[in-house]
Amino acid sequence: MPKISIIMGIYNCAETLPEAIDSVLTQTFSDWQLILCDDGSKDNTYGIAKEYQGRFPEKILLLQNEQNMGLNHTLNRCLQVASGEYVARMDGDDISLPTRLEKEAAFLDAHPEYAIVSTPMIFFDEHGDWGRSYAIEEPTKRDFIKHSPVHCHAPCMIRREAYLAVGGYTEDRRMLRFEDVNLWYKLYAKGYAGYNLDEPLYKMRDDHAAASRRSLKSRMNAAHVMRDGFSLFHFPRYLYGYIYIDLAKHFVKSIMPEKLYVLLHKRSMERKKQR
Repeated sequence: MPKISIIMGIYNCAETLPEAIDSVLTQTFSDWQLILCDDGSKDNTYGIAKEYQGRFPEKILLLQNEQNMGLNHTLNRCLQVASGEYVARMDGDDISLPTRLEKEAAFLDAHPEYAIVSTPMIFFDEHGDWGRSYAIEEPTKRDFIKHSPVHCHAPCMIRREAYLAVGGYTEDRRMLRFEDVNLWYKLYAKGYAGYNLDEPLYKMRDDHAAASRRSLKSRMNAAHVMRDGFSLFHFPRYLYGYIYIDLAKHFVKSIMPEKLYVLLHKRSMERKKQR
């Protein structure tokens, strides 16, 4: 059994998938398995994944949904066959930096008190790297009120036993695009804790395609996930006002012209860097 199982839901990412898989193949840590699940892609995503599996059958496992089911269902299918002590996430249009798996696994090995470790992300587009994210080192439940998500999902690594203890991802269409936030609520409510390394070990593709996926419907899902999480944490009712503040922010972002959104998004990253 491998030390790390990497789970990756893939959907219409034929152009970016080779770079993503190649970044796993060049990791300094080699005791891993990569589990890919195609979620009903309409392009050649499955064909490319099949080619890589044929080249590395001992390292890559490929699954396929009969139709598009959503990321939460797709990742749960990957979890069902994952056998690693640790489960790492990754997306089919991103890049894991070479030492990512090595450093995250070393952290969990050395710190049994944590079930989750993640890292900040470097943002890039067709013009190159343009910014990075920042995160609270040791998030607490109170941090969920104003700083959710408390961990970056795609670069995270989680103990498989913790994933299984909370039943993996909640398969509800109202969780889509925020299934990670729901996962953090469930894990912290169960008593698990997480840590964010300071060093970015992951590159997230944040370009036109990424911006176009931020729909009003998905932002409405954010409010549902937040309300469900507040209930899970037994937060007092007066804190629920933050849900409506967050919803208002998401609504403004959804009706904002894409170019303006990208500009403000990049400026926000710059302000966080200066703090």
